[in-house]
Amino acid sequence: MTSSLFRGRPRHATGHIGVRVGHAALGGAAGVVWLVLPVMTSTTQDPVPAARGGTVVTAEAAEAAEADGASATDYVLPLVAVAAAGALGGYGYVRRIRRSRSRTTPGLVSPAPPAPSPVDVERQARASLVLADDCIRTSREALGYVTAAEPVLRALRAAETELSAAFAIWRRYEEGTPEDPAGRRQALVGVVGRCAEAGRQLDGEAEGFDAEWGAGDALAVAEGRFRELAGRTGGVERALAEAERRYGASAVASVVGYVEQAKDRLVFATSRLNRARQDDDSGDADGFRRGLRAAEGAVAQAGVLLGGVTRLTEELRTAAGLLPAALTGAEAELAAVRATGFPPRLAHADGVLAAVRDELTGGPYDPLDALRRVVRAVEGTGGGRSGVIAAGAELVARSTTGSADDFVGTHRAAVGTEARALLAAARGAGAADADRLARKARELAERDVRAHGNPFAGEGAAAHGSGVAGAVLGGVQLGEEAGGGPVVAFGGPDTRERWG
Repeated sequence: MTSSLFRGRPRHATGHIGVRVGHAALGGAAGVVWLVLPVMTSTTQDPVPAARGGTVVTAEAAEAAEADGASATDYVLPLVAVAAAGALGGYGYVRRIRRSRSRTTPGLVSPAPPAPSPVDVERQARASLVLADDCIRTSREALGYVTAAEPVLRALRAAETELSAAFAIWRRYEEGTPEDPAGRRQALVGVVGRCAEAGRQLDGEAEGFDAEWGAGDALAVAEGRFRELAGRTGGVERALAEAERRYGASAVASVVGYVEQAKDRLVFATSRLNRARQDDDSGDADGFRRGLRAAEGAVAQAGVLLGGVTRLTEELRTAAGLLPAALTGAEAELAAVRATGFPPRLAHADGVLAAVRDELTGGPYDPLDALRRVVRAVEGTGGGRSGVIAAGAELVARSTTGSADDFVGTHRAAVGTEARALLAAARGAGAADADRLARKARELAERDVRAHGNPFAGEGAAAHGSGVAGAVLGGVQLGEEAGGGPVVAFGGPDTRERWG
């Protein structure tokens, strides 16, 4: 079996051992010569010779001569040893320098990290956009429960501005601008930097938010809002059923399931509010904050879902009342266009208006979709500038954008970059473009949710009954653990999980 001492030694250590053994052997030989040579020279000297002429050398003279010879030998040998040691040391130093210059063993010399590839930079930009958007949405929800000081509100507005700029850069990047690789890489770096700045704005005021949040009776506020929404649920459900009966299933398709999802969020909020009150009574401050923040997030999303249903039913009534006037205005605009010639799309516009008039007398129909078709038919001929047509376009765009925003906000754990970017573009576009962009954003967001699935599907009915799955899908909790994971609070990436 190989010794552990040798198993852990680098491959080039064998060469080092041989060099060291050679150094030791040479040094030992020099030391032996130094010790033995004086003895050998003293024992091999000739006897003291007799002086010529019969005179015998005195003992004192002989001792002086022997002392002179021994002294010379003693000086030479130490000098030889010192020179040998210096030569060996110099040789070892040169070898170490050469090894350090050519060494490639990991951990001994840290190579420069490779530059991230374009794919890596793009992936980082996508993740930054999603994270920044989530932080802003969560912070905006949390501010609904406090009367925030101006610095906190200013931080949220600054973060929203940075994120809007980041989405604008991203949209241009997706459209192919700039075209050169260096410029495209720089654009992605700009996206990441803008998102990071948005996060820093929110992180910088997290403590300020906590001070405002803790100054009032946050639990009473959340419980009051919970009771208000729970009382509204039945009425919203009845209004939705009436709208479906009057306008047809297609007219309310965008909010189908919203009432059930709102109930699910409220069930989750119930359990968290009860837990928060228990933790407050027992003095568990951390548990109280976690439970209350989770309940606040769930109640806020229940409000968004129920509010989306209420808003749609009102928009359908408004569109139904506006549609006859829009048809009249459209016909007047088409007549003005017809007087200047006969554009190719004029016949198409006439056909659209005739189909919409038939729908008005043919049973349930979708007023918003009918109004959208009228607006587009007129705009296709170069018209659409009259007051009623412009008002119809604004109503349609506002409805579509609001619907997409509600869906992204209440399903944000599954929604990716493309849907969020299109939604951001829709907010700053004209009515016609806003409607088109928001409809595409909603389509992509629904696709993302279908692909994401239910992360708690394997945990049985208990997870669904407690509302954890909906809370995770809505981003109230991050879903990193079986119980739903950490809750998120006001703040950026560095502070939003501070309450655990």
